[in-house]
Amino acid sequence: MYPEDLVMPMKKQLTDYGFEELISTNDVENMIKNNGTTLVVVNSVCGCAAANARPGALLSLTNEKKPDHLTTAFAGFDKDAVDRVRDYLVPFPPSSPAIALFKDGELVHMLERHHIEGRSAEIISENLKSAYNDYC
Repeated sequence: MYPEDLVMPMKKQLTDYGFEELISTNDVENMIKNNGTTLVVVNSVCGCAAANARPGALLSLTNEKKPDHLTTAFAGFDKDAVDRVRDYLVPFPPSSPAIALFKDGELVHMLERHHIEGRSAEIISENLKSAYNDYC
């Protein structure tokens, strides 16, 4: 588990923009019951989360169509919540960072670490915007 003082600024980068934290399995169970679309960012301390995933997710929200709900859980910190989120991401293997879009509780779009690592925030944002245009 990562220390709180390390993780909190990274969490804040998303929560300051309205992302709801998924801290417990109960939070995840409530999230999956959301009507409409829900974006889930599995946050991480790695460089590709800092340079690509978080900025890409935030930049994607400039799209005309966007998810109804914004959520995040932090790998290596919100362990129970992340484990439960990953149950809903099957058949994709555990990955952090990762970004998933759910519609009415069903996974409709997924970016795994290998889709994020080495790609710019702008490319990630465009990928997400395309998914929003299809599902939101």
